[in-house]
Amino acid sequence: MRRTVVRYKVKPERAEENAEFVRAVYAELQELQPPGFRYSTFQLEDGVSFVHVAISESDQVPLPALESFKRFQEGLKERCDEAPLAARAELVGSYEPG
Repeated sequence: MRRTVVRYKVKPERAEENAEFVRAVYAELQELQPPGFRYSTFQLEDGVSFVHVAISESDQVPLPALESFKRFQEGLKERCDEAPLAARAELVGSYEPG
């Protein structure tokens, strides 16, 4: 199982624009419903920090093939105050009520 966490900060005036790009990715994922893939994005309380968590049952992650994700990435460098930092992650613990 592959787990990836990405964190970055956008310029304050670009935060809503970035959130709209992210929502478009989720709309496309909803249409395609790729099997074995889970994805979450969080906008932190400072309003400019975003954290993306992708979990894939295989090493194949569907995001790079999505048109909406390509659009999201096109202007990301210009939207950012802090460039994205991506890291593979190992699960230490998780809780879900029964």
